[in-house]
Amino acid sequence: MLDSLKQARYDTPTQIQAGLIPLALQGIDVIGQARTGTGKTAAFLVPILERLKSSRDAAGPQALILTPTRELAVQVRDEADKLTYGRRVHCVAIYGGKPIRGQIEKLERGAQIIVGTPGRVLDHMSRGTLKWDDLWCVVLDEADRMLDIGFRPDIEKILRRCPSERQTFLLSATVPPPILHLARRYMREPQSLNFSPQNLAVETIDQYYFTVEPEKKFELLVRLLIREKPHQAIIFCRTKRGTERIYQRLSKLTKRVECIHGDMQQTSRDRVMGMLRGGKLRLLVATDVVGRGIDVTAISHIINFDIPQFCDDYVHRVGRTGRMGREGVAFTFVEPEQGYELTRIEQRINQLLKRDEIRGVEAVRPQIVQALEGAPPAEAEKPKPPPFGSRRPPVRRGM
Repeated sequence: MLDSLKQARYDTPTQIQAGLIPLALQGIDVIGQARTGTGKTAAFLVPILERLKSSRDAAGPQALILTPTRELAVQVRDEADKLTYGRRVHCVAIYGGKPIRGQIEKLERGAQIIVGTPGRVLDHMSRGTLKWDDLWCVVLDEADRMLDIGFRPDIEKILRRCPSERQTFLLSATVPPPILHLARRYMREPQSLNFSPQNLAVETIDQYYFTVEPEKKFELLVRLLIREKPHQAIIFCRTKRGTERIYQRLSKLTKRVECIHGDMQQTSRDRVMGMLRGGKLRLLVATDVVGRGIDVTAISHIINFDIPQFCDDYVHRVGRTGRMGREGVAFTFVEPEQGYELTRIEQRINQLLKRDEIRGVEAVRPQIVQALEGAPPAEAEKPKPPPFGSRRPPVRRGM
Protein backbone atom coordinates (compact mmCIF):
# COMPACT_ATOMS: atom_id res chain seq x y z
CA MET A 1 0.00 0.00 0.00
CA LEU A 2 2.84 2.40 0.80
CA ASP A 3 4.30 1.72 -2.65
CA SER A 4 0.90 2.45 -4.23
CA LEU A 5 0.54 5.71 -2.30
CA LYS A 6 4.05 6.74 -3.31
CA GLN A 7 3.34 5.89 -6.95
CA ALA A 8 0.11 7.93 -6.80
CA ARG A 9 2.07 10.81 -5.20
CA TYR A 10 -0.12 10.82 -2.12
CA ASP A 11 2.47 12.12 0.31
CA THR A 12 0.33 13.59 3.09
CA PRO A 13 -3.19 12.47 4.09
CA THR A 14 -6.04 14.95 3.89
CA GLN A 15 -8.19 15.54 6.98
CA ILE A 16 -10.85 13.03 5.98
CA GLN A 17 -8.20 10.42 5.17
CA ALA A 18 -6.34 10.93 8.45
CA GLY A 19 -9.63 10.70 10.36
CA LEU A 20 -11.38 7.84 8.57
CA ILE A 21 -8.60 5.38 7.74
CA PRO A 22 -7.57 4.49 11.36
CA LEU A 23 -11.20 3.93 12.38
CA ALA A 24 -11.92 1.89 9.26
CA LEU A 25 -8.92 -0.34 9.87
CA GLN A 26 -10.40 -1.17 13.29
CA GLY A 27 -13.65 -2.36 11.67
CA ILE A 28 -15.71 0.61 12.89
CA ASP A 29 -18.67 1.96 10.90
CA VAL A 30 -18.04 5.58 9.89
CA ILE A 31 -20.11 8.52 8.66
CA GLY A 32 -17.63 10.81 6.91
CA GLN A 33 -18.76 14.32 6.05
CA ALA A 34 -16.44 16.40 3.89
CA ARG A 35 -16.76 18.68 0.90
CA THR A 36 -15.83 17.55 -2.60
CA GLY A 37 -12.19 17.48 -3.63
CA THR A 38 -10.85 16.43 -0.23
CA GLY A 39 -9.82 12.84 -0.97
CA LYS A 40 -12.88 10.93 0.24
CA THR A 41 -12.42 8.15 -2.33
CA ALA A 42 -8.95 7.17 -1.14
CA ALA A 43 -10.17 7.50 2.45
CA PHE A 44 -12.42 4.45 2.07
CA LEU A 45 -10.43 2.58 -0.59
CA VAL A 46 -7.18 2.40 1.39
CA PRO A 47 -8.69 0.47 4.37
CA ILE A 48 -10.73 -1.76 2.04
CA LEU A 49 -7.61 -2.70 0.07
CA GLU A 50 -5.62 -3.20 3.27
CA ARG A 51 -8.18 -5.62 4.73
CA LEU A 52 -9.03 -7.42 1.49
CA LYS A 53 -8.70 -11.20 1.65
CA SER A 54 -7.07 -13.11 -1.17
CA SER A 55 -9.34 -14.56 -3.85
CA ARG A 56 -8.41 -18.04 -2.54
CA ASP A 57 -9.94 -17.22 0.86
CA ALA A 58 -12.99 -15.38 -0.48
CA ALA A 59 -14.32 -16.28 -3.92
CA GLY A 60 -17.13 -13.68 -4.08
CA PRO A 61 -17.16 -9.88 -3.86
CA GLN A 62 -15.89 -8.57 -0.50
CA ALA A 63 -16.71 -4.88 -0.86
CA LEU A 64 -19.61 -3.04 -2.52
CA ILE A 65 -19.32 0.68 -3.31
CA LEU A 66 -22.54 2.41 -4.39
CA THR A 67 -22.31 5.69 -6.34
CA PRO A 68 -25.02 8.01 -7.71
CA THR A 69 -23.67 8.28 -11.29
CA ARG A 70 -21.95 6.13 -13.88
CA GLU A 71 -19.07 8.60 -14.19
CA LEU A 72 -18.36 8.43 -10.48
CA ALA A 73 -18.43 4.62 -10.57
CA VAL A 74 -15.77 4.64 -13.28
CA GLN A 75 -13.73 7.19 -11.35
CA VAL A 76 -13.80 5.11 -8.15
CA ARG A 77 -12.79 2.00 -10.08
CA ASP A 78 -9.87 3.88 -11.67
CA GLU A 79 -8.79 5.13 -8.24
CA ALA A 80 -8.87 1.55 -6.94
CA ASP A 81 -6.67 0.47 -9.86
CA LYS A 82 -4.24 3.29 -9.04
CA LEU A 83 -4.04 2.22 -5.38
CA THR A 84 -3.30 -1.44 -6.21
CA TYR A 85 0.08 -0.77 -7.81
CA GLY A 86 1.98 -4.05 -8.03
CA ARG A 87 -0.98 -6.12 -6.77
CA ARG A 88 -3.65 -8.15 -8.53
CA VAL A 89 -6.99 -6.91 -7.24
CA HIS A 90 -10.12 -7.37 -9.35
CA CYS A 91 -12.39 -4.31 -9.17
CA VAL A 92 -15.42 -4.25 -11.50
CA ALA A 93 -17.64 -1.27 -12.27
CA ILE A 94 -21.26 -2.07 -13.10
CA TYR A 95 -23.71 0.59 -14.27
CA GLY A 96 -26.48 1.20 -16.76
CA GLY A 97 -25.89 2.32 -20.32
CA LYS A 98 -23.47 -0.53 -21.02
CA PRO A 99 -24.42 -4.08 -22.12
CA ILE A 100 -25.06 -6.25 -19.10
CA ARG A 101 -23.57 -9.34 -20.79
CA GLY A 102 -20.03 -7.94 -20.68
CA GLN A 103 -20.44 -7.09 -17.00
CA ILE A 104 -21.69 -10.61 -16.25
CA GLU A 105 -18.61 -12.07 -17.93
CA LYS A 106 -16.33 -9.90 -15.78
CA LEU A 107 -18.19 -10.96 -12.64
CA GLU A 108 -17.87 -14.63 -13.62
CA ARG A 109 -14.09 -14.21 -13.85
CA GLY A 110 -14.09 -13.06 -10.24
CA ALA A 111 -14.49 -9.66 -8.64
CA GLN A 112 -13.24 -8.68 -5.19
CA ILE A 113 -14.61 -5.13 -5.25
CA ILE A 114 -17.86 -4.03 -6.93
CA VAL A 115 -18.43 -0.36 -7.77
CA GLY A 116 -21.86 0.38 -9.16
CA THR A 117 -24.99 2.45 -9.40
CA PRO A 118 -27.94 1.16 -7.34
CA GLY A 119 -30.20 0.29 -10.27
CA ARG A 120 -27.67 -1.88 -12.09
CA VAL A 121 -26.52 -3.53 -8.85
CA LEU A 122 -30.14 -4.54 -8.15
CA ASP A 123 -30.45 -5.83 -11.71
CA HIS A 124 -27.46 -8.14 -11.22
CA MET A 125 -28.77 -9.27 -7.85
CA SER A 126 -32.13 -10.21 -9.38
CA ARG A 127 -30.33 -12.21 -12.10
CA GLY A 128 -28.25 -14.04 -9.52
CA THR A 129 -24.98 -12.74 -10.96
CA LEU A 130 -24.13 -10.97 -7.69
CA LYS A 131 -24.06 -12.84 -4.39
CA TRP A 132 -22.92 -11.44 -1.07
CA ASP A 133 -21.71 -14.56 0.79
CA ASP A 134 -18.22 -13.07 1.24
CA LEU A 135 -19.23 -9.41 1.54
CA TRP A 136 -17.84 -7.60 4.60
CA CYS A 137 -17.91 -3.93 3.55
CA VAL A 138 -20.46 -1.56 1.99
CA VAL A 139 -19.76 2.05 1.02
CA LEU A 140 -22.41 4.66 0.24
CA ASP A 141 -20.48 7.30 -1.70
CA GLU A 142 -22.07 10.74 -2.21
CA ALA A 143 -25.00 9.47 -0.14
CA ASP A 144 -26.87 12.78 -0.11
CA ARG A 145 -26.82 12.91 -3.91
CA MET A 146 -28.12 9.34 -4.18
CA LEU A 147 -31.06 10.25 -1.98
CA ASP A 148 -31.62 13.52 -3.88
CA ILE A 149 -32.12 11.68 -7.16
CA GLY A 150 -34.45 9.06 -5.75
CA PHE A 151 -32.22 6.06 -5.07
CA ARG A 152 -33.31 5.55 -1.47
CA PRO A 153 -35.67 2.59 -2.14
CA ASP A 154 -32.99 0.84 -4.21
CA ILE A 155 -30.32 1.46 -1.58
CA GLU A 156 -32.52 0.05 1.18
CA LYS A 157 -33.31 -3.07 -0.89
CA ILE A 158 -29.60 -3.66 -1.42
CA LEU A 159 -28.66 -3.07 2.23
CA ARG A 160 -31.38 -5.42 3.47
CA ARG A 161 -29.93 -8.22 1.32
CA CYS A 162 -26.33 -7.64 2.38
CA PRO A 163 -24.92 -9.56 5.40
CA SER A 164 -25.89 -7.88 8.66
CA GLU A 165 -22.39 -8.53 10.04
CA ARG A 166 -20.60 -6.05 7.83
CA GLN A 167 -18.75 -2.78 7.99
CA THR A 168 -20.47 0.26 6.47
CA PHE A 169 -19.05 3.61 5.39
CA LEU A 170 -21.33 6.52 4.52
CA LEU A 171 -19.59 9.40 2.73
CA SER A 172 -21.47 12.61 2.09
CA ALA A 173 -20.91 16.33 1.64
CA THR A 174 -24.00 17.06 3.74
CA VAL A 175 -25.83 14.95 6.35
CA PRO A 176 -29.53 15.90 6.28
CA PRO A 177 -32.15 14.00 8.34
CA PRO A 178 -32.83 11.32 5.66
CA ILE A 179 -29.13 10.39 5.74
CA LEU A 180 -29.19 10.10 9.54
CA HIS A 181 -32.30 7.89 9.31
CA LEU A 182 -30.46 5.62 6.87
CA ALA A 183 -27.44 5.48 9.17
CA ARG A 184 -29.51 4.65 12.27
CA ARG A 185 -31.27 1.85 10.46
CA TYR A 186 -28.40 0.18 8.60
CA MET A 187 -25.18 1.02 10.47
CA ARG A 188 -23.77 -0.31 13.75
CA GLU A 189 -22.90 2.43 16.24
CA PRO A 190 -21.26 4.58 13.56
CA GLN A 191 -18.69 7.21 14.47
CA SER A 192 -19.21 10.57 12.77
CA LEU A 193 -16.42 12.66 11.29
CA ASN A 194 -17.30 16.15 10.09
CA PHE A 195 -14.68 18.01 8.09
CA SER A 196 -17.14 20.29 6.28
CA PRO A 197 -16.50 23.94 7.17
CA GLN A 198 -19.36 26.04 8.48
CA ASN A 199 -18.82 28.28 5.46
CA LEU A 200 -19.68 25.93 2.63
CA ALA A 201 -18.00 28.02 -0.06
CA VAL A 202 -14.54 26.72 -0.87
CA GLU A 203 -12.16 29.40 0.31
CA THR A 204 -9.83 29.16 -2.69
CA ILE A 205 -12.69 29.97 -5.10
CA ASP A 206 -13.58 33.53 -6.10
CA GLN A 207 -17.35 33.75 -6.63
CA TYR A 208 -19.12 36.35 -8.75
CA TYR A 209 -22.54 36.89 -10.29
CA PHE A 210 -23.91 38.79 -13.26
CA THR A 211 -27.37 40.28 -13.52
CA VAL A 212 -28.56 39.49 -17.06
CA GLU A 213 -31.77 39.29 -19.07
CA PRO A 214 -32.53 35.75 -20.32
CA GLU A 215 -32.10 36.66 -24.00
CA LYS A 216 -28.66 38.18 -23.30
CA LYS A 217 -27.19 35.20 -21.42
CA PHE A 218 -25.47 33.54 -24.38
CA GLU A 219 -23.86 36.78 -25.49
CA LEU A 220 -22.63 37.32 -21.93
CA LEU A 221 -21.28 33.77 -21.85
CA VAL A 222 -19.21 34.29 -25.00
CA ARG A 223 -17.89 37.63 -23.84
CA LEU A 224 -16.99 36.15 -20.45
CA LEU A 225 -15.08 33.29 -22.10
CA ILE A 226 -13.15 35.79 -24.22
CA ARG A 227 -12.26 37.84 -21.17
CA GLU A 228 -11.32 34.92 -18.92
CA LYS A 229 -9.56 32.59 -21.39
CA PRO A 230 -10.22 29.62 -19.07
CA HIS A 231 -7.78 26.74 -18.85
CA GLN A 232 -10.82 24.46 -18.62
CA ALA A 233 -14.39 25.44 -17.76
CA ILE A 234 -17.66 23.67 -17.00
CA ILE A 235 -20.83 25.52 -18.00
CA PHE A 236 -23.80 24.25 -16.00
CA CYS A 237 -27.39 24.29 -17.31
CA ARG A 238 -30.54 23.13 -15.55
CA THR A 239 -32.00 21.00 -18.35
CA LYS A 240 -30.80 18.47 -20.90
CA ARG A 241 -32.42 20.47 -23.70
CA GLY A 242 -30.76 23.68 -22.55
CA THR A 243 -27.40 21.91 -22.32
CA GLU A 244 -27.71 20.64 -25.89
CA ARG A 245 -28.79 24.06 -27.17
CA ILE A 246 -25.85 25.92 -25.60
CA TYR A 247 -23.44 23.25 -26.82
CA GLN A 248 -24.70 23.55 -30.40
CA ARG A 249 -24.28 27.33 -30.36
CA LEU A 250 -20.80 27.18 -28.82
CA SER A 251 -19.66 24.46 -31.23
CA LYS A 252 -20.14 26.95 -34.08
CA LEU A 253 -17.55 29.19 -32.41
CA THR A 254 -14.93 26.70 -31.17
CA LYS A 255 -13.99 23.06 -31.68
CA ARG A 256 -12.84 22.59 -28.09
CA VAL A 257 -16.29 22.13 -26.57
CA GLU A 258 -18.43 19.09 -25.75
CA CYS A 259 -21.55 18.44 -23.69
CA ILE A 260 -22.74 15.79 -21.28
CA HIS A 261 -26.21 15.00 -19.91
CA GLY A 262 -28.32 12.06 -18.83
CA ASP A 263 -29.85 11.30 -22.25
CA MET A 264 -26.48 10.58 -23.87
CA GLN A 265 -25.27 7.02 -24.42
CA GLN A 266 -22.73 5.85 -21.88
CA THR A 267 -20.00 5.42 -24.50
CA SER A 268 -20.41 9.07 -25.47
CA ARG A 269 -20.33 10.18 -21.83
CA ASP A 270 -17.16 8.15 -21.23
CA ARG A 271 -15.55 9.64 -24.34
CA VAL A 272 -16.33 13.21 -23.25
CA MET A 273 -15.04 12.66 -19.71
CA GLY A 274 -11.87 11.12 -21.12
CA MET A 275 -11.33 14.15 -23.36
CA LEU A 276 -11.89 16.48 -20.41
CA ARG A 277 -9.43 14.64 -18.16
CA GLY A 278 -6.94 14.39 -21.01
CA GLY A 279 -6.97 18.16 -21.55
CA LYS A 280 -8.44 17.94 -25.06
CA LEU A 281 -11.45 20.08 -24.08
CA ARG A 282 -11.52 23.67 -22.90
CA LEU A 283 -15.30 23.80 -22.39
CA LEU A 284 -17.83 21.26 -21.11
CA VAL A 285 -21.53 22.14 -21.13
CA ALA A 286 -23.30 19.91 -18.61
CA THR A 287 -26.27 19.26 -16.38
CA ASP A 288 -25.76 18.38 -12.73
CA VAL A 289 -24.80 14.86 -13.81
CA VAL A 290 -21.20 16.09 -13.31
CA GLY A 291 -22.05 18.33 -10.37
CA ARG A 292 -21.13 15.74 -7.76
CA GLY A 293 -17.95 13.86 -7.01
CA ILE A 294 -16.31 14.04 -10.44
CA ASP A 295 -12.62 14.76 -9.95
CA VAL A 296 -11.09 16.77 -12.78
CA THR A 297 -8.32 18.77 -11.20
CA ALA A 298 -7.61 21.17 -14.09
CA ILE A 299 -10.98 22.97 -14.03
CA SER A 300 -10.22 26.67 -13.58
CA HIS A 301 -13.70 28.15 -14.12
CA ILE A 302 -17.28 27.23 -13.32
CA ILE A 303 -20.06 29.13 -15.07
CA ASN A 304 -23.63 28.67 -13.85
CA PHE A 305 -25.44 29.59 -17.06
CA ASP A 306 -28.63 28.68 -15.19
CA ILE A 307 -28.77 29.37 -11.47
CA PRO A 308 -29.14 25.98 -9.76
CA GLN A 309 -32.53 24.96 -8.44
CA PHE A 310 -31.19 23.87 -5.04
CA CYS A 311 -28.64 25.66 -2.85
CA ASP A 312 -26.58 22.53 -2.24
CA ASP A 313 -26.28 22.02 -6.00
CA TYR A 314 -24.54 25.40 -6.15
CA VAL A 315 -22.01 24.22 -3.57
CA HIS A 316 -21.28 21.04 -5.50
CA ARG A 317 -21.09 22.74 -8.88
CA VAL A 318 -18.63 25.30 -7.57
CA GLY A 319 -16.68 22.47 -5.96
CA ARG A 320 -15.64 21.26 -9.42
CA THR A 321 -12.96 23.98 -9.39
CA GLY A 322 -10.46 24.94 -6.70
CA ARG A 323 -9.83 21.25 -6.05
CA MET A 324 -7.17 20.03 -3.64
CA GLY A 325 -6.24 23.60 -2.71
CA ARG A 326 -5.97 25.01 -6.22
CA GLU A 327 -7.39 28.41 -7.06
CA GLY A 328 -10.58 28.68 -9.09
CA VAL A 329 -13.33 31.08 -10.01
CA ALA A 330 -17.10 30.69 -10.37
CA PHE A 331 -19.62 32.92 -12.14
CA THR A 332 -23.41 32.71 -11.81
CA PHE A 333 -25.87 34.28 -14.27
CA VAL A 334 -28.85 35.72 -12.38
CA GLU A 335 -31.98 36.82 -14.21
CA PRO A 336 -33.83 39.89 -12.83
CA GLU A 337 -36.58 37.75 -11.30
CA GLN A 338 -34.12 35.39 -9.58
CA GLY A 339 -32.91 37.68 -6.82
CA TYR A 340 -34.52 35.52 -4.13
CA GLU A 341 -32.72 32.43 -5.42
CA LEU A 342 -29.39 34.27 -5.28
CA THR A 343 -30.13 35.37 -1.72
CA ARG A 344 -30.90 31.77 -0.67
CA ILE A 345 -27.54 30.62 -2.04
CA GLU A 346 -25.73 33.41 -0.19
CA GLN A 347 -27.50 32.49 3.03
CA ARG A 348 -26.61 28.82 2.55
CA ILE A 349 -22.88 29.52 2.07
CA ASN A 350 -22.87 32.46 4.53
CA GLN A 351 -21.13 34.65 1.99
CA LEU A 352 -22.09 37.36 -0.49
CA LEU A 353 -21.24 36.76 -4.13
CA LYS A 354 -19.46 39.72 -5.71
CA ARG A 355 -21.12 41.52 -8.56
CA ASP A 356 -19.33 41.49 -11.92
CA GLU A 357 -20.14 43.11 -15.25
CA ILE A 358 -18.80 43.25 -18.78
CA ARG A 359 -19.23 46.32 -20.92
CA GLY A 360 -18.27 47.41 -24.38
CA VAL A 361 -16.68 44.88 -26.71
CA GLU A 362 -19.02 42.78 -28.83
CA ALA A 363 -18.26 39.08 -28.83
CA VAL A 364 -17.12 37.93 -32.26
CA ARG A 365 -15.86 34.60 -33.59
CA PRO A 366 -12.16 35.57 -34.05
CA GLN A 367 -11.95 36.61 -30.42
CA ILE A 368 -13.34 33.36 -29.01
CA VAL A 369 -11.18 31.29 -31.38
CA GLN A 370 -8.13 33.17 -30.15
CA ALA A 371 -9.22 32.81 -26.52
CA LEU A 372 -10.12 29.11 -26.58
CA GLU A 373 -8.29 27.35 -29.40
CA GLY A 374 -4.76 28.48 -28.75
CA ALA A 375 -2.45 26.70 -26.36
CA PRO A 376 -3.92 26.61 -22.84
CA PRO A 377 -2.35 29.08 -20.44
CA ALA A 378 0.20 27.64 -18.04
CA GLU A 379 -2.21 28.24 -15.19
CA ALA A 380 -5.69 29.64 -14.80
CA GLU A 381 -5.70 33.42 -14.84
CA LYS A 382 -7.37 35.06 -11.90
CA PRO A 383 -10.16 37.44 -12.88
CA LYS A 384 -9.80 41.13 -12.31
CA PRO A 385 -12.32 41.75 -9.52
CA PRO A 386 -14.78 44.53 -10.22
CA PRO A 387 -15.27 47.37 -7.79
CA PHE A 388 -17.36 46.01 -4.97
CA GLY A 389 -18.85 47.77 -2.01
CA SER A 390 -22.11 47.70 -0.18
CA ARG A 391 -24.17 48.34 -3.33
CA ARG A 392 -26.26 45.31 -4.21
CA PRO A 393 -27.36 44.32 -7.71
CA PRO A 394 -30.38 45.48 -9.63
CA VAL A 395 -32.15 42.16 -9.18
CA ARG A 396 -35.56 41.92 -7.61
CA ARG A 397 -35.35 40.06 -4.34
CA GLY A 398 -38.25 38.68 -2.39
CA MET A 399 -40.85 35.97 -2.53
